[in-house]
Amino acid sequence: QVQLVESGGGLVQAGGSLRLSCAASGRTFSISAMGWFRQAPGKAREFVAAISWRGGSTNYADSVKGRFTISRDNAKNTVYLQMTSLKPEDTAVYYCASGSHPGVYDSWGQGTQVTVSS
Repeated sequence: QVQLVESGGGLVQAGGSLRLSCAASGRTFSISAMGWFRQAPGKAREFVAAISWRGGSTNYADSVKGRFTISRDNAKNTVYLQMTSLKPEDTAVYYCASGSHPGVYDSWGQGTQVTVSS
């Protein structure tokens, strides 16, 4: 099992920036990719960004392209989500996830709240 702990959420004004972190522990050798998802009140959880653990290739949801950047530090078993030009519609609980197989996320963090005020 992989355990994930997110941090870095908070309240920020529109146009501001935040950096989320997600520290992985446990069977980290099994990680193939890590991703960020978010869930706004009354909405389904949606994909935000992902990064392959070894090659570092990334992909993003269209809604965050050019504003968010996902990165990883393999030595620290940590993945980051740098969020800039934040909008009120980015308000959500952000979850970190890891997967041992491409496209499948089987470990999830507890989530961290991001609130963007207008």
